[in-house]
Amino acid sequence: MNDAGSLGVIWGWVITGVMTTLVACSLAEICSAYPTTGGLYFWVSRLASSDWVPLACWLTGWYNWIGLCFGITSIDLGLAQFMASVINIWRPDIDTSVYMQYGLYVGILLIHGILNSVAVSWTGVMNQGAFFANMVGILIIVIAGLAVTHPLATGDFVFTQFYNGSGFENSGYAFLLVILQSQYTLSGYDSAAHMSEETKNSQKGSPYGILIAVVSNAVSGLIFLIAVSFMVKNFDSQIASESAISPQMAQVFLDGVGPAWTMVFLVFVMVSIFFSGSALTLGSSRMVYAFARDGAMPFSSYLHSLHPVTKSPVWAVWFNILVAGIVGVLYMINSTAYSAIVSVNTIGSQLSYFVPILLRITVSRNSFVPGPWHLGKFSTVIGAISCAWILFTCALFICPTEWPVTADNMNYAIVPFAFVMMLSTGYFMIWGRKWFKGPIRVVDGQEVIVENDEDIVHTENYWTETKKQAEAVPPSSNSH
Repeated sequence: MNDAGSLGVIWGWVITGVMTTLVACSLAEICSAYPTTGGLYFWVSRLASSDWVPLACWLTGWYNWIGLCFGITSIDLGLAQFMASVINIWRPDIDTSVYMQYGLYVGILLIHGILNSVAVSWTGVMNQGAFFANMVGILIIVIAGLAVTHPLATGDFVFTQFYNGSGFENSGYAFLLVILQSQYTLSGYDSAAHMSEETKNSQKGSPYGILIAVVSNAVSGLIFLIAVSFMVKNFDSQIASESAISPQMAQVFLDGVGPAWTMVFLVFVMVSIFFSGSALTLGSSRMVYAFARDGAMPFSSYLHSLHPVTKSPVWAVWFNILVAGIVGVLYMINSTAYSAIVSVNTIGSQLSYFVPILLRITVSRNSFVPGPWHLGKFSTVIGAISCAWILFTCALFICPTEWPVTADNMNYAIVPFAFVMMLSTGYFMIWGRKWFKGPIRVVDGQEVIVENDEDIVHTENYWTETKKQAEAVPPSSNSH
């Protein structure tokens, strides 16, 4: 709102929601054909030409991992910021410095690591509970916020008020900056694909998971943003003022509904953010597990192992927690580090979506065999629009967000992203290309490179028969 007013918030969200839905449709179609834990990078192995499969899989997997890992960092840091704002409301005398916020952030990371180290059945219950808690929270904030806040902003303010606080003279560019936050929020939905091998009827269930994640959040998010925009009583003091509580949403709540209701609202907001981070930790651990299973991650022998009791990839969970903790240190060093982390998260996610969609509408346009959920004759058109949107947003995410541009406010997102990708690509060119051939599966106890559909069917039949045999064993048996 500080970059482009309420107009930017509302219509930027609508545009981004529509375009992201198209991207999600393209990904859901591919997921329906290849529902595996490897997700995006496994899809690439099925869509790319044989000569380019290793490199395409390698890059896509690392794009995906960067997006997911930096996503955990950005979400949990965001939660730490909200917790700091709650402290500021009740104890203004406490200095909620970046160091204190980092301490809160580490605590949140550790809790997420513990929660995602338990059995899969428990994580499923938590995610379902989080969904309903999120919906209830939105309803309470919308209904109570609009009922208690007086006076409410006008419709003219909510839908047409534009304010350029970015420092750039070009108002159109200021509007585009709002897309950064909208696209960041509507990302990470590929986590549903990484849970495919733990999903019932995955050829339909996983694609629907991707689509529902985007559409439900696009709709509920729009309702939420409209309601909060109506609650803004004084734009200058609540949004534009440097003395306003950060994040400014907390200031809007405090001035509109008082401290008691504000605490209720912020608790629901923080619960939503907390479980969002937990779900992303879950999806990223499955991605690392699958990528390490194929030898493409450091410490792969550990990262692709399952805990004997919980049957969860515990090493993969804590590997991501450790990396996220290290990345979070940047937040204490530079004031614009959070924006850079958000940008890296979104660039990584978007590029990992770009590769399979591009291959689907080019190299595999005629050979692709769709699953039960598909786009039919609209597949190529929607895929082309999706690719154009992804490239546009990736370019936008490395552009400056404030003017004049200084060393302190410069967008440094390209630096960590390029650093990680240069290291991973260099490793592939020197060593990885000699042995990395793409996704590996275990069939009848032997590791094989999946090269055709018969291999996938063989693998699925093998695990189906194994599961049936395991279910036939009496509960008292020690057999596995």
